[in-house]
Amino acid sequence: MAKQHRFDPLAGRRSPDDPEFDLLLAGQVFFDITFTGLDQLPRPGTEVWTDGMGSSPGGIANQAIAAARLGLHTTLAAAFSDDGYGQFNWDILKDQEHVDLSRSQVFRNWHSPVTVSLSVDRDRSLVTHGHAPPLSASELIGVPPRCRAAIVSVGGELEPWAAAATANGTRLYGDVGWDPHGEWAPQVLTTLGHFYAFMPNDVEAMAYTRTEDPWAALYALADHVPVAVVTVGQQGAMAIDSLTGEEEWVPALPVTAYDPTGAGDCFGAAFVMADLAGFSLADRLSFANLCASLSVQEVGGSLAAPGWGDIADWWHRTSSTRDGVRRQWVRRYGFLEHLVSDVPVEAVRRASATIARHSDA
Repeated sequence: MAKQHRFDPLAGRRSPDDPEFDLLLAGQVFFDITFTGLDQLPRPGTEVWTDGMGSSPGGIANQAIAAARLGLHTTLAAAFSDDGYGQFNWDILKDQEHVDLSRSQVFRNWHSPVTVSLSVDRDRSLVTHGHAPPLSASELIGVPPRCRAAIVSVGGELEPWAAAATANGTRLYGDVGWDPHGEWAPQVLTTLGHFYAFMPNDVEAMAYTRTEDPWAALYALADHVPVAVVTVGQQGAMAIDSLTGEEEWVPALPVTAYDPTGAGDCFGAAFVMADLAGFSLADRLSFANLCASLSVQEVGGSLAAPGWGDIADWWHRTSSTRDGVRRQWVRRYGFLEHLVSDVPVEAVRRASATIARHSDA
């Protein structure tokens, strides 16, 4: 296999005084097994065969790999087991995806969290088993390195590592997971004073703001954080940047979704990259939508995250025929033309390796 080139979209903005990393992440890494091609979930007492399977690092690894493939110098703090799953995840992240793991640790007698994802009719169901990691993220990180950005889960009190990072000049980008208790406590929004941006989906945004439509939720969030973003699935994404005065809604690309696993993580990583690269708000949303749309057309969260090779391929295909609906996308994504002109043929593309050496997905 030809050596892949790590295209750096921030090359023109770097200087000797820059932070050590572009992005700091912390969280749990899962071993994901994804089955695709299911017509329906198995009924009790039955067995079904499927025509597709892939395995890959999951959890916070989805975002770390998505960011690294987009050229961000990414460091990850996570616990890894010394079992086969943990070793696989470590090797993929460090050696294949070039994610810095200097703030991660390997632990004996603690097994890797595992998730099985069943992809049915463009949606997925998850079965997960795992235990709390031996050390917290703050214990793993210690004193945070200088970073341009960190993606942090919003909810409750800000973790010590995140508070130390923002005090040292790191921009905090907030995301949020599903609330299994259904409380969606609005008090969570009080922590947004520490954040530069917040990127929930429409269901999460409306639940936290006690509003009934995404636009109302977006305006409510804009009162708490400089950059508010709300994703609305097949309708795309909307955002307000109070620092620049921009307000935008950008529709999603019309694609056939194959597996939505990790699409939100991919959107978040792409938005951060575009923000650090100085894109306008409309271009930030467009780029994040594109990366998420490319990811759902392939199987598996981190396996499906596009690299600059995939983005360049898409642009060249789209811009080669400038008629019909493609004319609209060429106009909207014209900002890519200058960027992809510097992307070499051997630039990073999606991975296909799995623990079984081959992916049937």
